[in-house]
Amino acid sequence: MKLGYNEIMITSMFFDDIKDFINLEIGVKRFQGNMERFHFNPIPLNEYSRKLFPNIETFHIYNYSDKIFNDGRIFKKVIWYLVDYSTYLKEKRNGSDCKNITYTKYDRNIYGNIIPPEVTSLGYECFARMYGLLTIIIPTMIKRIEDNCFEECKSLKSVIIQSTLYELGSECFYGCTGLTSMGIEKLQFISKERIFMNEPVLISIKIPDNLEIVNGKRIKKKDINEFIIPSSITKLGNRCFILCTTLTSINIPTPIKEIGDGCFLNCVSLISINLQTLITEIPDNCFNGCISLSQINIPTSINKIGFGCFEKCYSLTLIDIPSLVTSFNWGCFSDCGCENELKNNERIPKKCFDTW
Repeated sequence: MKLGYNEIMITSMFFDDIKDFINLEIGVKRFQGNMERFHFNPIPLNEYSRKLFPNIETFHIYNYSDKIFNDGRIFKKVIWYLVDYSTYLKEKRNGSDCKNITYTKYDRNIYGNIIPPEVTSLGYECFARMYGLLTIIIPTMIKRIEDNCFEECKSLKSVIIQSTLYELGSECFYGCTGLTSMGIEKLQFISKERIFMNEPVLISIKIPDNLEIVNGKRIKKKDINEFIIPSSITKLGNRCFILCTTLTSINIPTPIKEIGDGCFLNCVSLISINLQTLITEIPDNCFNGCISLSQINIPTSINKIGFGCFEKCYSLTLIDIPSLVTSFNWGCFSDCGCENELKNNERIPKKCFDTW
């Protein structure tokens, strides 16, 4: 397949650096003038690179610190970094387009409890302690709800989430003692709050205490002993499965790129875990207190093992340390079942066996 001008222009939109654009035009003569065809900047620009895109009419601002040009040739600005709703309205009056808008507690005090349709996330404690709030509808564009967003909304009885959430913040519904009904299109979440849903069974430890109905159906509550991580998930948050005392095994699939601190802390029934992911470190206290853990495969991509990572894993008698691991943190193998064996490994420093 031979790439034409349009195809190479579309491809070059995904370049990360001005050097890539320059190398393209130097290396392939027939693609000279590629940058001149752009009517918007596909990357942040500085004084030098601005001259290489002479025909820009729409200026994209990717980061708050980006250099902004007002040289008379720019007719419109597109802002990609997160702005609050008040800033969005100001920029809209100036003719700018904002792509990521958060509704903050400050915004709510001014504009009220109905979430504007342009908003893409709800900020920290946005509706916290709104004691008179009875129901809330989360509109389609919302992708993230920040920590403690509805904390202590004691009268809140119904939440309808129309959007496909990517992240539900920690303690998002903490203290919502009156919440009995939730409507959620996608019933699978992983977060510190740990709302694990797989219709019609709700599996969680920190769900709102009185929650009884999801999507109009009465739910059952049970302890978590197994959980299939959805393929759409790329990160497990800090303390995500902490104290899931009945969890016996789990498979961490390839899409997972990051595991948070204390992710499986004190999962006392966890026997085996399969890490298929390409993560580069096992974080602090990840398996601390997993007293039944007897089997784990550490991927060859791992280069760092965090503080107290396998502390008190009494049943773990065999563990293979990949050759790429060069960073061992304090107490990572303290009181581990394979402590004596690992002490013979000259690569592992003595601090790894110290008690915190």
